[in-house]
Amino acid sequence: MTPQRGMYGWFADTARRHPAAVALEVGGRPWSYAELGDLAGRLAEALHAADPGRPLRRIGLLASRTPHAYAGYLAVQRLGASVVPLNPAFPAARNAAIAKAAGLDLVLAQPDYGTAELGARLLSPDLGSLPPARALPALPAGARGPRDIGYVLFTSGSTGSPKGVPIQHRSVDAYLSHVINRYQLDVGARLSQTFELTFDLSVFDLFAAWGSGATLVVPGPDDVLAPARFVARERLTHWFSVPSVISFARRLRALAPDSMPSLRWSLFCGETLTLAQASAWQRAAPNSVLENLYGPTELTLSCTEFRMPAPGTPAAGTGTPAGSTPAAGPGGAVPIGTLYPGLEHLVVDEDGREADEGELCVRGVQRFPGYLDPQDNIGRFLRREQGCTTVVERADPPSDDLWYRTGDRVRRSPDGLVHLGRLDHQIKIRGYRVELGEIEAALRALPGVNEAVVLSLDGAAGQERLAAACTAQSGARLDPDTLLAGLRERLPAYMVPVTVSVRRSFPYNTNGKIDRTALREALARNP
Repeated sequence: MTPQRGMYGWFADTARRHPAAVALEVGGRPWSYAELGDLAGRLAEALHAADPGRPLRRIGLLASRTPHAYAGYLAVQRLGASVVPLNPAFPAARNAAIAKAAGLDLVLAQPDYGTAELGARLLSPDLGSLPPARALPALPAGARGPRDIGYVLFTSGSTGSPKGVPIQHRSVDAYLSHVINRYQLDVGARLSQTFELTFDLSVFDLFAAWGSGATLVVPGPDDVLAPARFVARERLTHWFSVPSVISFARRLRALAPDSMPSLRWSLFCGETLTLAQASAWQRAAPNSVLENLYGPTELTLSCTEFRMPAPGTPAAGTGTPAGSTPAAGPGGAVPIGTLYPGLEHLVVDEDGREADEGELCVRGVQRFPGYLDPQDNIGRFLRREQGCTTVVERADPPSDDLWYRTGDRVRRSPDGLVHLGRLDHQIKIRGYRVELGEIEAALRALPGVNEAVVLSLDGAAGQERLAAACTAQSGARLDPDTLLAGLRERLPAYMVPVTVSVRRSFPYNTNGKIDRTALREALARNP
């Protein structure tokens, strides 16, 4: 049975059992579980003192890869509030939009990141001046219950506004119970921390480490792009990142065979992992078991797993013969495999019938309870009755029996599920989920722009790149560089297209819609 601990409970249980073990290494400084817990307690005191008259529901965390970030995350959890990570690298306007949509009570920020532009109350304590932690008042009744919200992350939204995805403590409990055991995490294990806190996979980095007694090792600015050097220097046992890290390292010739002998486990998620990437990593980390994971934010980090066979061996529990490769998807994609315990899935075709190929739909303990804005729930869930499925066109919070529509197309195979791509205009860029419609909305909002289309094109090393095209309003003169500068003020760097092409008109199909296929071909020839 999955323990109901709540996110802070996983850390607190470990801190009681192993107070002297190292919980965190950041900036060359180790923090024991006792020290990190004390710092989190002092920050929790400061947060509570900022508004002692009422419980805090949602607290923004504007920090990145510093003691403020990690202790701050724990402090918010200690108070029974929900963490809403904000990325200091994002434009202030986007962080302000998230703060407003989340209804933040307070924002905890590193002193050098504090900004009044967020439209929310800020607390930027100096860690060195915090008083000793005292016993916090009793938490409000029901805090950190199984269905309370542990964190809220905002993903790219097709309407032009980010979508808030709340995740319950019970979902994180189920997730951690599975991955901590599967990846043999314990005191002495050393985990990478490659994800920003606004990326949901960072929850694995933090709480799989802290829920097991392992050490979270934070990389320096250039370490992620040189993983072999980072792994060797820090004696890492567990690696977790997006697959594009492999491509970057290979391009820099920084992934030599046998260069990461300390690694025992290597996990990849967030975008497509190819057989070529997996093979290169296996040669560099010959003692490591490599797994490909898949999962949207709405299903709590990851929800499927596929263990890549070592060279010359079959994948355990699959139909792959020894010495052969798994059933690959488009472009040699590694299968995403089978679902975690406590989850069920359907594969449905365009008519809503179960099929061997179609949209992946999932329900179970890791499914989120519905979007922060109930309007975003419309059309995202399926009801199945007597073998028939129907799309739920209501904004009500979805009941547990409904299936979440991932928007991902999959095919069944002897190796589990194979990912075939998206059903809509959503893509992954550097592991981040991006709705092309949000970028199009931002481009249309710039002065003088009439129509806007954003497309993904094949880039270097098999990585996608974004290209935009727009038409001008009557009498307007548009400059591509000015348009790109305007997008940089509104969007995170990973969402800004490489190019913007100003065109007199777009091609249209017989239905009167913009012919995206023809436009993609034109942009590929002449961006």
